[in-house]
Amino acid sequence: MTKKLWFQTGVAILLTLVIIRMFMEVKGIFSPLLIIGQTIFLPLLIGGVLFYLSRPLLKLLESVKFPRWASILSVFVVIGLIGWLFYALVGPKLTTQVNTLVKNTPGIVKEVEQFIRYMLSQKDLLPETLQDTVNDATGKINDIAVSAGSLLFKFIQNVFQGVFLLVLVPFFLVYMLKDHEKFAPFVSSFFKGEKKTWIRKTLADIDDTLRSYIQGQLFVSFLVGLMLLIGYLTIKLEYALLLAIFGMMMNVIPFLGPYIAVVPAIIIALIQKPKLAIYVAFIMLVAQQIESNFITPNVMGKSLDIHPLTVITVILAAGNIAGLWGIILAIPTYAVIKVILKNIYAHREGIKDAATKSV
Repeated sequence: MTKKLWFQTGVAILLTLVIIRMFMEVKGIFSPLLIIGQTIFLPLLIGGVLFYLSRPLLKLLESVKFPRWASILSVFVVIGLIGWLFYALVGPKLTTQVNTLVKNTPGIVKEVEQFIRYMLSQKDLLPETLQDTVNDATGKINDIAVSAGSLLFKFIQNVFQGVFLLVLVPFFLVYMLKDHEKFAPFVSSFFKGEKKTWIRKTLADIDDTLRSYIQGQLFVSFLVGLMLLIGYLTIKLEYALLLAIFGMMMNVIPFLGPYIAVVPAIIIALIQKPKLAIYVAFIMLVAQQIESNFITPNVMGKSLDIHPLTVITVILAAGNIAGLWGIILAIPTYAVIKVILKNIYAHREGIKDAATKSV
């Protein structure tokens, strides 16, 4: 029985839970390590994203006989040029819209409160079943508002803290671009034989998965943001650039991101001119249909091959466990774990087939 896969899997899960429990009991001992991890998390994450975005350029330059140092310097020049172009073309308009939105926020909040009160005043016209639902929802509005406000405050706080940590990003990026080929040999050097081969293959598959996800997801998000910007400008929606950039950022969150992105756009549309809300919803629907049916299949293909129900479940669970960062990192983390488990299963099947042939 001890050789059965289900038994070994169960034992592994139990041991993992025991280790996690023991770690939680003595977490005070590891608090310095946790502080260090929290400090370098954001720079390491941004550096990793920039690494996967810039690695194709690095390989292209090296393929035409550029030395490594010159290729890395060229990558930084290109990143700086893109940042400068973004600031020159988008920065002034975006700053103006942000300042205007901040100044008009009290009025927007007042308009939303009046709209909610009006909708609640009409609840007597609804059937009794729906009235009970509305009453329950009304009781939760304050809790939802407090939670949303807390989440927004934490997000803004993390952004401002992250600005001070961004100075570490270039250092991480330089060493990733310079020494990324040494990582897999270093890890596999602790193993021998078939295990070493399996480690190298698993690390290569993880690298391919992360590369496909990061490059594909950011490119898809950029195209979605561009479509939203064109649509919002066409209907002359206020804060069009700001809302389009917000939609582009939220599209990084699979499946749920578009629904989050459309909420502020609909609120602004309702305040500006109620019928614009219909146009906003239509623009978002068209953009998502184009993205899901044409852009994503051609850009990302089926590199992750994750069912939509699994996506929703993983995102909701990760959000409850780790908040905003959990939502953002849930899918790539799940994809990496899936790659590891698939390689473990394939390795076991290979051993089983080899044993059967030998018998």
